[in-house]
Amino acid sequence: MPSLNWIGKDEVINYNPPYHTLEKKYTFNAKNSDNMIIKGDNLLALKSLLPKYEGKVKCIYIDPPYNTGNENWVYNDNVNSPQIKKWLGEVVAKDDLSRHDKWLCMMMPRLKLLHRLLSDDGVIFISIDDNEMANLKLLCDEVFGGGFVCSFIWKKQGGGKSDSKYVASNCEYILCYKKEKLLEFSKIKKDDSHYKNTDKDGKKYHLEKLDFGSLSYSANLDYPITIDGYTFYAGGDKEKYLQRQAGNFTSKDWCWRCKEEEFWKRYNDNKFIIKTNPKTGIKTIQEKIYLSDEGVWGRFDTLITGYTNRLANNQIKDIFSGDRVFTYPKPINLIIDLMNLYPSKNFIILDSFAGSGTTAHAVLELNKKDGGNRKFILVEMEDYAENITAERVRRVIKGYGKEPGNSATGGDFSFYELGERLLLENGNINESISSEKIKEYIYFSETKEKLSENSSDFLGECNGVAYYFIYKKDEITTLDFEYLANLKKASSYVIYADVCVLSDETMMKYNITFKKIPRDIKKV
Repeated sequence: MPSLNWIGKDEVINYNPPYHTLEKKYTFNAKNSDNMIIKGDNLLALKSLLPKYEGKVKCIYIDPPYNTGNENWVYNDNVNSPQIKKWLGEVVAKDDLSRHDKWLCMMMPRLKLLHRLLSDDGVIFISIDDNEMANLKLLCDEVFGGGFVCSFIWKKQGGGKSDSKYVASNCEYILCYKKEKLLEFSKIKKDDSHYKNTDKDGKKYHLEKLDFGSLSYSANLDYPITIDGYTFYAGGDKEKYLQRQAGNFTSKDWCWRCKEEEFWKRYNDNKFIIKTNPKTGIKTIQEKIYLSDEGVWGRFDTLITGYTNRLANNQIKDIFSGDRVFTYPKPINLIIDLMNLYPSKNFIILDSFAGSGTTAHAVLELNKKDGGNRKFILVEMEDYAENITAERVRRVIKGYGKEPGNSATGGDFSFYELGERLLLENGNINESISSEKIKEYIYFSETKEKLSENSSDFLGECNGVAYYFIYKKDEITTLDFEYLANLKKASSYVIYADVCVLSDETMMKYNITFKKIPRDIKKV
């Protein structure tokens, strides 16, 4: 598999951003909610979600900057690299010769965290256009391995953009990747409106001509059919049939859809009828295509049409009383279609480039429609996270427009902001953070499991190992014989404290691993 190299890759490939807490500011329309809107840098926010959501997110949709040079996005990841530090705070412009390098440096650590958050049977959808499509494909191949599923093409508008120079640029892409064992996508209901005929037994069908002029020509599919003294030829022309038999045919020429023996078998099963054109008198053989034969359900197409930018802009204006408060939103129907591919009504969808909040809107609308219990997590770093992203979700929940009762979806969400980093730059614990959140991080870092709520030193047991965190904000804590006597029985122990006075022999006897709490003892 080809790999992609760029300036800064070696520095970001193993970049580990600091862990920050999440601070709940309020909950809307409920006392508490599993739906989350987070304001803050999305790289840090993704890291903060790990203790609770690593390997738990079934569906991810992101709409990152397309890197057109007109978006005014800024590279701000504080990677310890002289080269990258030169980029900090600079707007990435069109004439920036390193803008593709900056974009890849921005995307890689985020995709790696998204990969960790994705469940083994999860799927990610990424919107992009021509500016970074090729780079993104290679980057995702590297992060997700052999997880490529498909590339959707979304026709975003009917005509070309006004700045289209050579051709009408009216499509974007949605790359789709799986993590491990993606469940088979849900099938969609076919349009059965063209099944207008009904057999005597009540089975619905439509008619399709037996001959077809765009098949690859095959002599085995080119034969005369005589019924009731009338002979049929593929294409309806005996002379052209004779020419084809003499070898004068094109690579794609008239023939039947099935071999002669198969035709007569299906004919005897009443699968064909003879139709006569009332104006020309020309007879044709037409096959009954039954709804039950084709099936009501089919696979989703990679070409997505019907949902345009104009529709998305109108949706925004409807919600915000005629104001277009956000440029280039996505239509909610597009996100709904993508979510419908996942064969469940009960899963978490994450959007770490939330923008105007289209993903949350789509979740709420779909839950209202089919009674599902999908949850959303949105991350938006810009200042409009509260007055556009969260405000949109509030209006959708309560209802908007001329008839708010009809548009209201119901639902709730909790609004968060990024808190302080848990470990300071010198590696010590930030003791302004609550002990509960410190314990949550410690237990997750050791076990990759979520900490159950408790207020004791005992964090929990995982794979036979008992974990303890002996911590008091204003006192030095000690692992000694007195504390040892109160340990729960386990195969082995990992114990955090400020000081350990147990001998090496005692530690070996009880299979204890001691870890010193990283804090400045002099301040205690």
